[in-house]
Amino acid sequence: MDTIALVDLKEQFEGLREEIIPEIVSVLSDMKLFLGKNVFCLENDFADFCQARYAVGVGSGTDALALSLRACGVRPGDEVITVANSFFGTAEAIALVGAIPVLIDIDPRTYNMDPAQIEGAITSATKAIIPVHLYGQPADMDPILEISRRHGLAVIEDACQAHGAEYKGRRVGSLGKAAAFSFYYSKNLGAYGEAGMVITNDRVVAKQVRALRDHGSSSKYRHSIMGVNSRLDELQAAVLWVKLRYLEDWNERRRRCAQEYNRQLADIPGLLLPAEQPYARHVYHLYVIRVRRRDVLRKWLSQQAVQTGIHYPIPIHRQEAWRGLATSQASFPNTEAAAREILSLPMYPELRPSDITHISNAIRAFLQPGRERQVQQLSLGSGP
Repeated sequence: MDTIALVDLKEQFEGLREEIIPEIVSVLSDMKLFLGKNVFCLENDFADFCQARYAVGVGSGTDALALSLRACGVRPGDEVITVANSFFGTAEAIALVGAIPVLIDIDPRTYNMDPAQIEGAITSATKAIIPVHLYGQPADMDPILEISRRHGLAVIEDACQAHGAEYKGRRVGSLGKAAAFSFYYSKNLGAYGEAGMVITNDRVVAKQVRALRDHGSSSKYRHSIMGVNSRLDELQAAVLWVKLRYLEDWNERRRRCAQEYNRQLADIPGLLLPAEQPYARHVYHLYVIRVRRRDVLRKWLSQQAVQTGIHYPIPIHRQEAWRGLATSQASFPNTEAAAREILSLPMYPELRPSDITHISNAIRAFLQPGRERQVQQLSLGSGP
């Protein structure tokens, strides 16, 4: 059989071809290539989608985080608390503005920030908290927001994997002082290149980000602050504006795929499935299981024509780039354990029930008593 991809965007594009190609041609015909009508229409509609007042299109999700930090008053030398279990860009954005990332560990069932660890990490230099809505499930925001209020800290949501996710009925992106979204091509709402968005209910923050993304300019050739070049371009905005109309349907299809995985995998011993929390509407950017001997299972699934991923195999505090950022020798046992055992299974709206059955049956075969050792010898060439 054909390999079941971890993410397959070709079928999605074919279904949208007749809508997207004319929009791209229109942009090229007008040659208004940045900060034009498509950017402004996308900003308006994505703000509405997120139940927020303002949206500002930028060049990437990393830029969205960094510009949000600057707009919220984070300066060089300030400390920002975030999690050890995230894509490196979360900590990188903090470092890019000259601030100091302070990592805490995760809840072992949700893989998101453990609110109980926040106050122990707060110092007189702390200015902000970045909870990450990892894999499409919101972090537990109420205790995070309460701690931030008590200590006068800005909360900036890293919603780069959570387009349309909800916390107690409210869309992520509308909960903190600002939020960052990535439109990397494989996201629930993905561009055909790099793109990002800042969401906020704060008019001053929105105005600041608009200036920062365009060289600190409020009007042509007038630069009031030092900014960057991070303008969302019209081609990506045109693609995203078309795709935004389908996002809710795609998210529901992802949720149905997750439910089918849960149904077929539920009775397999030795397998930990995603734990959608009562407060959350999980949008399953990734469907992540946890299993002993993860690497052997991954090889087995590859032999069964199933592509998988690991998000993320090397925690932030184990990255070489972290050596110059570390502020303490704190340990992160839950993050370390997750990095050894998590495995992302194929997940996209067009995934077929028959694909999920094939994947589930392959996992079941691997985890049969006695089978794992046989597979390990077959896959890795190890002796008895």
